[in-house]
Amino acid sequence: MDNQLKQLIGSWIQAIGTVTSAVGSTHALINREDHRRDLNLWGNVLQGTGNALVADGIGRFSLDKVGNQTQAVGNTTVVAGILMPFEEETKQRLNINGNWLQALGGGVSAADAVDDEASLVTALNIIGNILQVIGNSLQAIAGTNELKGTKEQGRNSMANEQSYQYPLSEKPTQNDSEELDMIGSWIQAVGSILTAIAQTRDGGTGSVSQMAH
Repeated sequence: MDNQLKQLIGSWIQAIGTVTSAVGSTHALINREDHRRDLNLWGNVLQGTGNALVADGIGRFSLDKVGNQTQAVGNTTVVAGILMPFEEETKQRLNINGNWLQALGGGVSAADAVDDEASLVTALNIIGNILQVIGNSLQAIAGTNELKGTKEQGRNSMANEQSYQYPLSEKPTQNDSEELDMIGSWIQAVGSILTAIAQTRDGGTGSVSQMAH
């Protein structure tokens, strides 16, 4: 498989992965927790595979290559949090860190895309990258809020009224975190589709930066 084809196929595998994860994060579509978990798992596996293919298809060293490699590490971190027999807090931290790594990698790829010649392809790619950074960041924030809620429940069970309390107006709820995660997932999915379209319109030449997450 040549480098151009790797980038093209990888960008669409990544896009399919983000949509799969987004569907899994939408409770209105998927009611069962185990089904949501499986969709999130396979979505991140597809994203990581797509990221790796795009990175491998970029022959020369570039910020785009580093960005895609970083995102692949982020996806692997999320997958580890789902599969490994860790405590719940550790799983949540892996998910949070994995999303931040994806956002970081996306920012690096977006910076590389800014230097491309002005065109519709470049615009699609930059916008898609930025949307994915925003989406991953929202998912990381949602995970952080959920982790804080888990810690607070633990304190309540151990110390009753002595536990830490959020101000009433700032206290995150599980539903808030789930909604924020869902919004972030779909924003990421839209961004990944735009970058895949950009790669397709570009003909897989590798002149545009690919962010995958």
